[in-house]
Amino acid sequence: MLREIVRAFARNWWLILIRGIVAILFGLVAILWPDLTVTALVILFGAFALVDGAFTAGAAIGGAMRGRRWVMQLVSGLLGMLLGIVVLVWPDVTVVALAWLIAAWALLIGVLQIVAAIRLREVIIGEWLMFVSGVLAVLLAAVLIISPIGSIITLAIVAGAFAVIFGIGLIAVALRLKRWHDQLGETAI
Repeated sequence: MLREIVRAFARNWWLILIRGIVAILFGLVAILWPDLTVTALVILFGAFALVDGAFTAGAAIGGAMRGRRWVMQLVSGLLGMLLGIVVLVWPDVTVVALAWLIAAWALLIGVLQIVAAIRLREVIIGEWLMFVSGVLAVLLAAVLIISPIGSIITLAIVAGAFAVIFGIGLIAVALRLKRWHDQLGETAI
């Protein structure tokens, strides 16, 4: 079972490579323009929540006119609009929430990578790269949990550095999977 999973990863090694390249590019943008990165994320999220909420509320009103159930959809839309307004009016609060979301994401990704590296150590060589990447993700989560307020710029730089390191680890894993794939002589999906 585990060998089949690794074979599937090996067949699609290039997807992991692309994921690594995208992570590095995001990381470099976050490191070079940290204030712009955080501001853009906050504004994009606020605008998305506002527009999504407006469309959801509009759909609820349209549904009510056709005799459909609409109350929960309207409440959902109004809450989305309210969230969008709050995010755009108080971006600092959003940054703290963003820090906690990134911490939760990094913790989850880190733990999953550590578990995967431990399970894959019998199947592939170089699993330690995945393990190190997982440990770094957990460390990032710990830093963000301990000091969520931190500097906006520091948050972006730390997230950018994490993304670059994570991307390098993914590229290394992708290249190892490609070598294994080439040895197996299988065609990609």
